[in-house]
Amino acid sequence: MIRVYSSSVIDTSADNVWARVRDFNALPQWHPAIADSRIENNEPSDRVGCIRHFHLREGGLIRERLLALSDYDFSCMYEILESPMGVDNYVATLKLTPVTDGQRCFAEWSAEFDCAEGRERELTEQIGQGVFQGGFDALKRHFGRR
Repeated sequence: MIRVYSSSVIDTSADNVWARVRDFNALPQWHPAIADSRIENNEPSDRVGCIRHFHLREGGLIRERLLALSDYDFSCMYEILESPMGVDNYVATLKLTPVTDGQRCFAEWSAEFDCAEGRERELTEQIGQGVFQGGFDALKRHFGRR
């Protein structure tokens, strides 16, 4: 089992960041790698069990199921059902924690998954830097403009 973890501090409140990332269908609005997204079967995007179906800007389809969503903990957990990345048993968590020293929040994004032998380093870098840190950097740019 491979584990990937990224964290960052974003210069706005956890409430503000959560308002941007909470919607399970809103990835194209805040993550630069995502071209489009829809929730299958017209389910609400905050219903645990809903499936988002999205395309990467570089091409490729990904389907993910929402496993947990907590407004109290500012967190969501999801699993990949279909992806061109070559991962199995992929489960990820995005969590925000208010920083009490100023209007900032601590953001954590982690995942565990299995993959073919020899791809561990490549996928750890792709997910940790490209997906997780890429999302954090986009959020920091967005909230830095305020």
